[in-house]
Amino acid sequence: MPAAAPAQSARPSLQDSFRLGNAGGSLCQMQSQNADPAARGMFDRAWSIVCRDAARPIGQIYALRDAEDGPARLAASRETPVTCDGEASAPVADLGTVSVTTCRLANANVGYKIYRTRIGRVTYLAQGLAGYDSALELGLRTIVADRIVDGEIRVATTGLADPVAFARVQAGALDPAQTLAEGYRRNNSGNYAEAAEFFDTLQSRLDAEDATRDTPANREQRLNEYLVNQALQKSNLGEFAEADALFAAALRIPTLDPVQTRLRRNFEALHLLNQRKLAEAAAVLARPVTPIAGLAPTAGAVEIGAPLAAEINSSLPAARRLGATQSAMLSPEERVAILDAQALQLRATVLRLQGNPAPASAMLDKALADATAIREGRVTSITRLRAQIMAENALTHEDRGDFGSAEALLRRALDLLRTSYPETTAMNGGRARLAAFLVRRGKRDEAMTLYREVVASTTESRANTTGLANLLAPYFQMLAEQVPSRPALVSDLFLASQTLVRPGVADTQAVLARELRDGGGEPARLFRQAVTLSRDIERTRIEMARLGQIGNPDASVRDLIAARDADLKTMVEQQSLTFARLSEYPQYRALSTEAMTLDDLKAALKPGEAYYKMAIAGRDIYAVYLDARGATAWRLPISATTLDAKVSGLRDTISTIENGQNMTYPFDVKLARSLYSDLFDPVAQRLASVEHLIFEPDGAMLRLPVNLLIADQAGVDAYLARTADPNADEFDFRGIDWLGRRHAVSTAVSARAFRDTRRTPASAAAHQYIGFGDNAPASGALVPASATRSPDPSAAIDCAWPLSEWNKPIAAAELRQAAAEVGAGASQIVTGNAFTDTAVRGRTDLADYRILHFATHGLVTAPRPECPARPALLTSFGGGDSDGLLSFREIYDLKIDADVVILSACDTAGEASRDATREAGVTTGGGSALDGLVRAFIGAGGRSVIASHWPAPDDFNATRRLIAGLFEGGAGRPIAFAMKDAERGLMDEAATSHPYYWSGFAIIGDGAQQLIVKR
Repeated sequence: MPAAAPAQSARPSLQDSFRLGNAGGSLCQMQSQNADPAARGMFDRAWSIVCRDAARPIGQIYALRDAEDGPARLAASRETPVTCDGEASAPVADLGTVSVTTCRLANANVGYKIYRTRIGRVTYLAQGLAGYDSALELGLRTIVADRIVDGEIRVATTGLADPVAFARVQAGALDPAQTLAEGYRRNNSGNYAEAAEFFDTLQSRLDAEDATRDTPANREQRLNEYLVNQALQKSNLGEFAEADALFAAALRIPTLDPVQTRLRRNFEALHLLNQRKLAEAAAVLARPVTPIAGLAPTAGAVEIGAPLAAEINSSLPAARRLGATQSAMLSPEERVAILDAQALQLRATVLRLQGNPAPASAMLDKALADATAIREGRVTSITRLRAQIMAENALTHEDRGDFGSAEALLRRALDLLRTSYPETTAMNGGRARLAAFLVRRGKRDEAMTLYREVVASTTESRANTTGLANLLAPYFQMLAEQVPSRPALVSDLFLASQTLVRPGVADTQAVLARELRDGGGEPARLFRQAVTLSRDIERTRIEMARLGQIGNPDASVRDLIAARDADLKTMVEQQSLTFARLSEYPQYRALSTEAMTLDDLKAALKPGEAYYKMAIAGRDIYAVYLDARGATAWRLPISATTLDAKVSGLRDTISTIENGQNMTYPFDVKLARSLYSDLFDPVAQRLASVEHLIFEPDGAMLRLPVNLLIADQAGVDAYLARTADPNADEFDFRGIDWLGRRHAVSTAVSARAFRDTRRTPASAAAHQYIGFGDNAPASGALVPASATRSPDPSAAIDCAWPLSEWNKPIAAAELRQAAAEVGAGASQIVTGNAFTDTAVRGRTDLADYRILHFATHGLVTAPRPECPARPALLTSFGGGDSDGLLSFREIYDLKIDADVVILSACDTAGEASRDATREAGVTTGGGSALDGLVRAFIGAGGRSVIASHWPAPDDFNATRRLIAGLFEGGAGRPIAFAMKDAERGLMDEAATSHPYYWSGFAIIGDGAQQLIVKR
């Protein structure tokens, strides 16, 4: 957004842009648009109204001289046709009675208004979205008076004919070109999860689009581009099976387009390189592509910014209409040249990884020369490719001992990114690559400074370092080594650890962010405003970086830099205020990545509590521990690979699927004791006095409840001695000193999420409890689930869940028992045909219950590894658009006010294998899994979630007894302590002493809150 004029008292008609109204409400500006087709004469003026909570201009204001045909001109200027009623009259402050026409957008049920008044020879008009009526009136009054008119812009979110359609228009969700550009922009900035979500949006929209709106050939071209882009983003996130399916779907689309064939080649090769499949990548890069004529010269320099980034890899007509003039377009020949330069880089990468640095370096030199030759290197959108080529070449020089050249290339690459992608994930990747090199060269102090800049930049922009964990590993190692002599560095390690957002979490957050962005209400409006401010801040930083490169700047350049600096400070302040208001809403808190300090976390802890955070950087695991005595941090003595093997070994003795049956074996007590030592030995003595442990897992520990680790060797020795007798009961684990026997345990998804839950006021719901379960069995062959869609509707990949999943309902006994404990007058139970996804979504009273209890299966994996994992709760089938699943998107859109949500039968349902898909429970694997359900319920208004790590056992009534014990002890008692007491009752009986029966439930959130509140 262009800078606002510094003097708001100046005449608006003489300014290029100016703020509209005061600082309250929406943040809007008016921008001069004299190229508007409605402004035909030399005395005509036009302005766009741009608000930061909308992706596109929400309206226009016109002052047209001697224009009897004003309404006709406006009709010709609109991008989207409207249908209107007859013109009427209405009063407007300062203007008296004006003509008003009420309309609707032709492509959406969204209101549109047109104002018209004539003063002397000038006809003044305003047109735009009716939801921004206050902005249209204020803009019209401002232009007529030719002075800044005070007033507050309020967006109408109630009384709309179709609030959902209005929200989509606000979000720009109806514009494929804009969505495509945003997907590429996020990819270029290094935000792969967000990019994948944009390309998935485009594919979904194409599936639903009227086929007559485009030719079959163009539809296939568009689908190809969306699929290969989404596939690459999934690959970058480690979702290799899903990426394989998407690439296979793209390959089934026939095309001879030179750009599209190269796009497929390069992206598939990148996917294979992500998996270190070098020979396969080389074969793909050798695959023939459609030839094209020689590069056609194009005169003039061009700066292709974010909205035109899609032009690099697309030859589609839609991509050519992204707002560029013809002179600023990349020709097909230029796009081919860019992709061929990238292919050279990829071939060189294969050579280097195969141990051939010299030929790789020569190939990279040519790739860089080819890329730079395109418009003399002045195509902004390929800056990241040039930086990647330099960084790759630096590695070839380092391999050959030419450290000076390697460092010079890394610094040049960073300078490029600093200019075109300032303070983004891409730039921080450049910083981290240079820092890692400096560590290898022994320049640790300079490396430490660069790493701190990465963390500071990431936390300031509320971003994450997904994909940079390996590059940040040396920083964690240096910090952990120095903590014993410099304890203050624990704070640095804790802050850095919060930037390491797992790919699965990033995927979940991107999906929920899209849901919030396209939604209605105040939190959605504020979120769109925050996104737009972030984009404007990025653009301003780019402009300032370029201005800073001008040698010997004159007074005009210095003034411009000062003006942009003032703009930047204003936008940063507005963004901080917007985020502060957003943090009041659970929908935002569920997807926020905002970091917090160690002191903030310490202030949130109560007496007798400790917080233990795990963080994986590269192959190493780090721990941060905080209790009343202070904080410490260290590197664990096991690698992430070893941890995974140990957790898998324990899981295999607890709950494993064999021939479709859930099997349990004697628990491996030696392994559980070993793993406790790996995690807790440095703080074991301090932990002894802790009553409530808040545990934030990472890596394989996401698949295992920490309460089943063994805190003392004596019980292990006694068990091993007793079971040496072949007649002894190997399933009797009484006498074992479980961690969960000593401590009440809560699980945290992040430190901030824990702190936010603790700060959130208790539910104001009038009723205590509502339970859902015992779904009605279904009939038929297969049900296509909306929560899981095939990558290609025409493909053979089946992403439907078999109906057998609906034909094993969970009995309502535990619901009735919980309701009885609460009291019949304060509870409700919904089962059978009444428990449908449509019925739950349609309820308006969910916020009236403090406890929501779902005793039903949780489908937290994908039906097949090639399908997207979109967690859901299984329900009965209803009418209309019911699919028998309450998806995590639908859960996120619920309106609840629950202190606790209980998910008492979540399991993997159709789990193929641990390697092929994801584990059940509090895990993400490579995707969302139960993390999606947890965050969705938190976003909907829940505080804490109780969920299971494996299918809840029915044997010995273990689950019913656990839930009953939870409610019996829950009146006036913290929920984590009530859970511990209920678990101990099962530990102390031989038949239920195996961890399978008592340790599967995790309290995710704040276990110090009460389950039952006496009113």
